[in-house]
Formats: sequence, structure tokens, C-alpha cells
Amino acid sequence: MGVDRVRQAVVGLLAHVDAGKTTLAEAMLAAAGAIRAAGRVDDGSTHLDTDAMERERGITIFSSQAELDWEGARLTLVDAPGHVDFSAEAERTVAALDAAILVVGANDGVQGHTETMWELLERHDVPTLVFVSKCDLENPGREALLAELAERLSPGCLDAAALLAGDAAVTEEAAATDERALDEYLESGSISRGTILRLFSRRAVFPVLFGAALRGEGVAELLDVLAGLVPERSWPDEFSARVYRVSRGARGERLAWVKVTGGSLHAKAQVSGSERGVPWSEKVNEVRVYQGAAYQTVPEVGAGRVCAVTGLSHVVPGSALGAETAAERPTLAPVLSYQVVPAPGTDVSALVRALRELAGEDPTLGVTWHEQLQEVHVQLMGEVQQDVVRELLGSRYGIDVGFGPGGILYRETLRAGSEGVGHFEPLRHYAEVRLLVEPLPRGSGVEFGTRCPEDQLDRNWQRLILSCAMERDHLGVLVGAPLTDVRVTLLAGRAHAKHTEGGDFRQAVYRAVRQALMCARERGDCVLLEPWYRFRLTVPAERVGRALTDLTRMAARFEAPDASGDQARVTGEVPASEVGEYALEVARYTGGRGRLSLELAGYRECHDADAVIAAACYDPEADLPNTPDSVFCSHGAGHTVKWAEVPERAHTAYDPARLRTWRAADDSFFSA
Repeated sequence: MGVDRVRQAVVGLLAHVDAGKTTLAEAMLAAAGAIRAAGRVDDGSTHLDTDAMERERGITIFSSQAELDWEGARLTLVDAPGHVDFSAEAERTVAALDAAILVVGANDGVQGHTETMWELLERHDVPTLVFVSKCDLENPGREALLAELAERLSPGCLDAAALLAGDAAVTEEAAATDERALDEYLESGSISRGTILRLFSRRAVFPVLFGAALRGEGVAELLDVLAGLVPERSWPDEFSARVYRVSRGARGERLAWVKVTGGSLHAKAQVSGSERGVPWSEKVNEVRVYQGAAYQTVPEVGAGRVCAVTGLSHVVPGSALGAETAAERPTLAPVLSYQVVPAPGTDVSALVRALRELAGEDPTLGVTWHEQLQEVHVQLMGEVQQDVVRELLGSRYGIDVGFGPGGILYRETLRAGSEGVGHFEPLRHYAEVRLLVEPLPRGSGVEFGTRCPEDQLDRNWQRLILSCAMERDHLGVLVGAPLTDVRVTLLAGRAHAKHTEGGDFRQAVYRAVRQALMCARERGDCVLLEPWYRFRLTVPAERVGRALTDLTRMAARFEAPDASGDQARVTGEVPASEVGEYALEVARYTGGRGRLSLELAGYRECHDADAVIAAACYDPEADLPNTPDSVFCSHGAGHTVKWAEVPERAHTAYDPARLRTWRAADDSFFSA
């Protein structure tokens, strides 16, 4: 049973940097009467770039929103970051959208980051219009731009004005994208507005409009088309919502930005979720609807709308509330790790706390304290994000930092399963854990679960063990990089009726994982992974030989060049560590006629693993906070037993025939 049907949509604006996205948002709001006059990026007066850093740089760093009404449709515009360093924020925003406007500068055409945004919209199945702005500047012309959009993005990119006017050639192209639409066209010689809406909704057709947002040209036409493509729809009655952003308000209060996907969200309502397998429940204090920097406090927000709420301390971007399902793993993530260099006299523990608080707002930040090096490292997308983190630390926490040179963020995994045992038994403490670490397909992350029978180990102990396992990132034993693409399964465990405390199992779990990895290392089953980019390299045909030589030197994997006119295009994958400033090099040796576009393809086996491992000089046995050794008790005192000797000293055993079917450590496991 759904609520009343309404015409409303959350519409995102996405683009490569300097395409005119924020200018278009201002023009749309002004045209609809939502603001008195459109602001300008160049003088810092825009309605949606509300942060001082955004106004200073003239770029969108954080997503922001505003509402407008047009032709009976309620539209919430969300201005997503356009700079490549903040593409992870853009991806989180995309997950909250009902539709999108992809802005392309007529003077620049489709850029590499435009394609990245397009692929994000495709991955999240978001219906999309294309607005070609800056048509008042020098450009190749409408037909050439449409041809580029069709080639680089989709053949479904069609002139909206011609499509809606019933132009025969464009209508035929639209009809050819769908069997039902083609039948309709063959019978009547046209297709209905309802069919166009259906083709748009299922991403078969992408209407393209042209204009110059700074002059207000084409903006009303864009709003007309957009409002006409917003369907009436209903939403489920049961409350559900997803958090797509976490930020701080003007008074420092924590704001969770949510898309309500079912029922309604009330102020003072109790909402629940889970964090790393641990259930939580908190009360919403305020529900706010923002219009740029200003907001209105409202008693409730219904399904289909976005809002910001206060009072939720546990949520992070991607958190599911109520009946909402868990979010998909993000596809965009940093591949560089930077050392944070604090000013002399800085309290390092305060710095780590501040960075981890920022990581609660941006999970991609990834904060690591390297005990051996006594260094703090963070994961970042690039130098502009570096500047933002530096300014946030200074303005919010009064901490002055610099950054060391960036290095590749490696990962580690296994090529074969490995059992591990962890024992923790200093005087008056006791816990032992036996688990299995197995490889998973690339991109799976880390999964946790159990096969341990409950008649051998009580479910409450199993829950405790798995929550301890899930509360941290486990490090590999080759270079100390985070572990990924593995399944960690509890096989057996043992507690003492009198001496076992919760923290004992934490110590046992950590040691069991490391012991398993050390055993795998001895067998040569540990694998070092590095990030690879999917690339598209376009160069003049006469420079393709130079390009292929470079790609071979960079250990890239690529297809044969595809020649078209006087241009050649090469596609493939290349290790991120080899790319460096190659985009600038391409521009130099092609006289500015070549371009390189990159998208993270995922992690692959490291192409020069031996050299990376040797350079790291990582000693897993010397990494005491991540020790593989165990603690046993004898003669009234605890003593350390080296990892290789632990299995023969262990107290647990299991019968493979009695293991239960694997059960994931998910919300149902912890709440049942």
C-alpha cells in the first residue's frame, strides 16, 4: 500500500569542473522564483556554493540542495561536486537521485571526468538529461556536439527539441531503442509523450538541450522538459531512508543528509541501524529542509524528499535506516596515501581523533596510525582534497598540518585459504578463537561469518567474536597494507566461565587473523594488490607509436588502437603507480591535441610486487599492535608463544562434519 501519488523528484547536477554546473543551478532557481537573482561563481555570490572554501576556489566541494516548483512538479536540485578529487562525494550523491542533469560545456565538449560521471549514473540507473551550456562561447556547433555525445556517452543522446516536436529522423532514432516504441512508431509514424517518458525512465533515451546558463538562455526550456519527465509515483508506507552525506552545521552540529525512500521521517522519531554489525538506536532531534545555506525546521519529511537531521551520531554516508537495504560498495575510492605532518608541539592523539571525526563524514578518508613509524597517514583523492582537509583541521580543530608526498595505497589478499588460531591468556583472562581466512573475487571487500555450532560455542560469544573481528581493518603481512577480498569465518572458540571478558576475545581474534596470514605467507599464498586505472588515450594518428611505447613501458594492458580520421584511440588498463603526470606528458607531445581519461578499474595483482615488498621493509612480527603471536598461561603467569607454535598449543579443535552452514555476520545475525 503506497502513499498518495505525487510529482516530485530529486535531481542532481553533475559535470566536469568548469562546465557551468553551478551557474546552471543558479539560473534554474532564479527562473523558478526560488531565489531573487542568480549568483555568480566568479564573485562568490552563488546560492548553492555555501562553504567559504567553495567560494574561494570557485568550485563545488560539498553537495548542496535547494527546492523549486515548476509546472506542478516539486524539484529538489542537488549540486554535486565536479572536481575529480571529490568524485567520491558525487558518487554518494548519485545514490540519492531520481534523475540527473549532466552538464557539458560547449567549448570543452566531453571530458574524461564527464565519462566518469556518466558511468556512475549508468551504474546507479539514474535517468539523465544532458544540458550543453556555454553555447555563447566558441564551439564546434550543435551537430558536432550531438555527434560527440552519441559517440562518447550513448547513441541515445538525442536533441530534445526535435524529439518533442516530432521530428521524423530523431523520433525514428528514439523508437529504435525499444521494441515496443518501434512498433508504435511503425503503426502511427510517431511516439507518444508517455513513450518518451518511459524511454527516458529506463535510460534508453537521453534528451539533450542547449543554452547559455549565465545569460539564462535555454533554462526555461530545460525546466519544461524536466518537469514533463517527472512521473507521478507512490512510495512504500513503511519508513526507510538512506544517508548520502554527513557534514557539520554552522554551529558545529553533526548533520546527516538522508533520502527518505518510504513512509515519513519525523522529528523526535527513534531510528535504528547497525555499525560494523553492532545495532544502534538513536532519536532524531531536528528535521531540516535546506535551501542553500538557509534551512527550515519541519515536523516531518515524506518519502521521495531529502532532508538533513540532527541527533544521529552513528551514521556514515551509505547507512541504511528503517527498512532500507544495505548500500552497494562505492566504486570510486582513493588510491593514494599521504603522511600527515603536524606542526611542532601538536598533540598527535588529538590529530588522530580529529581526522577520524572527519572520516566519519567522508569514509574514503581512511586514517591510519603507523605505530612503528610513529606517523599518521590518510587516503586522499588528490592535492585539492589535501587542501580541504588541511583547512578543516585548522578551522574546526585549530590543528596545523602539512602533507608528505603521496604513495600508492596497496591492498593485500590471499590466493588460498588459511586457518588461524589466536589465544589470549594472561593471568585471570582467557579466550581462544579459531578461524578460516579464504580468498574472494576481486572487489568483494571483507566478509565475516560463522560455521561454528552453537552447542560448542554460545551464540552470544559468537556475536562478540565477530563484532570484534569487524570493528577494525586488518593488515596484511607483506607490506602492512589493509586486507581485502577475503572471507573470515569463525570455526571454533573457547571461553572460561569465570575469567573471560569481552576484550579477551578481541585480542584472540586479532591474533588469529594475523596467525592465519603468517601461515599463508610461509606457503607463498599472500598476494599484494595495487590499484589499476581503466584508461582511454586519444592521440593524433601520427603519435600513436609514441603512445604505444609509453603504455608498454607502464605495464599497461590494452587493445589495438582504433583509428578514426586523424585520431587514434587506445583503451585498456594501467597500474596507477605508473601513471604519475602522464596526462600532462600527453598534452606536451601531442601539442594539446591528445587527452587521457582515467577511471579506477579496481585492484589487481601488483605488477612489481617483489620490488614494492623489498622497498617496504615491513616486518610483521615487529608490528606489535598487530602481532601474530599468542599469550598462554603457565605456572601462574602469562607468556608469549610465537605464531608458528600456536596451533600445537591450542585448546580448540573442530569436526569438519559438524560445522554448520555458513552464516553471514549481518544485521539479522546480531539481532536474532
